[in-house]
Amino acid sequence: MGNKQTIFTQEQLDAYQDCTFFTRKEILRLFYRYRDLAPQLVPLDYSDKPAVTLPYELIGSMPELKDNPFRQRIAEVFSEHGDGNMTLDDFLDMFSVLSEMAPRDLKAYYAFKIYDFNNDDYICKSDLEKTVNRLTRNELTPEEVRLVCEKVIYEADVDNDGKLSLADFQHMIVRAPDFLSTFHIRI
Repeated sequence: MGNKQTIFTQEQLDAYQDCTFFTRKEILRLFYRYRDLAPQLVPLDYSDKPAVTLPYELIGSMPELKDNPFRQRIAEVFSEHGDGNMTLDDFLDMFSVLSEMAPRDLKAYYAFKIYDFNNDDYICKSDLEKTVNRLTRNELTPEEVRLVCEKVIYEADVDNDGKLSLADFQHMIVRAPDFLSTFHIRI
């Protein structure tokens, strides 16, 4: 028989397929993308689940993220330890949630986490200011940012507590038809 290289066991591939929105072929393609970031660190044989974590500097330099103003927050949210460094599992999770196949509610959940800069499970005025400044690449005056934040809270804060809960955020996203088309990465 042939000398076919085994990257994953059949069970690993089944598990990755079960917990992502990817086919086996896409999982392998993403594995090679991950490996290409640091071939000296990522072995070709993952069947024994090596303990490999790539630093944020490599993850953030990928073409899909390098120009995204939220690249560091995205990496932090999807990394197991919240530091932006990623295992292969983290990497696959990130691409899966940001894929076109992920459902709106899952995307909304992760968008909420990305915009919740202080990780308190609410998007407060400070989180909104950071979000608006990143979205506009700091081109608005502080007064314009304040007005945008006030308008967002006024429009989306269903329970009037001055901050957005996940439920408030999801309610707002439902009314934003272009959300799904902007919250994704092609593989």
